[in-house]
Amino acid sequence: MMQKSNTLTKLKLISLSTLLTLGLAYAPVYSQEQGSVKILESKSDSPIEIVAQPQNYLNHKVKINAEFDKFSTLGLDYKPAFRDSQDYISFLIKREDVKDHTIPLSEMKILIKRSLAEKNMMDVETGDKIEFTGKVFSDALNDPWLEVENIKILTVKKKKADDKTKVK
Repeated sequence: MMQKSNTLTKLKLISLSTLLTLGLAYAPVYSQEQGSVKILESKSDSPIEIVAQPQNYLNHKVKINAEFDKFSTLGLDYKPAFRDSQDYISFLIKREDVKDHTIPLSEMKILIKRSLAEKNMMDVETGDKIEFTGKVFSDALNDPWLEVENIKILTVKKKKADDKTKVK
């Protein structure tokens, strides 16, 4: 009877140990919850994948590396995903799936507080590489609506030497 009890206890410990080990092994693969926002690992997310399935990213934080296209008012003041145009600005990034010319990824509504944009994006120009993190807060119109929380310019596009064309 004693040996049966010890064997059962050992089996329970091994099972528990195995479950814990599997849980720890897979922990980096899955997102972890922090409040109501799921935080994805530090890998960069593909904007095209986010646009293809915005509902899968709803209430998730994402990290995107992209090429800046231009500032815009796209998506501001739209009631179902409201962000006030007095407090926010929008910008577009270049589609990563088109290489031979520039097409903005207008399906992704990227909104940033004006104060953050003024602080971190004063010198950004078309073609500069940027990295930003933010939360997908809505999937209205079946598009991802992303509020930027952090942004930085990674590389600046080289300017053409136009000294000869300037009038002196």
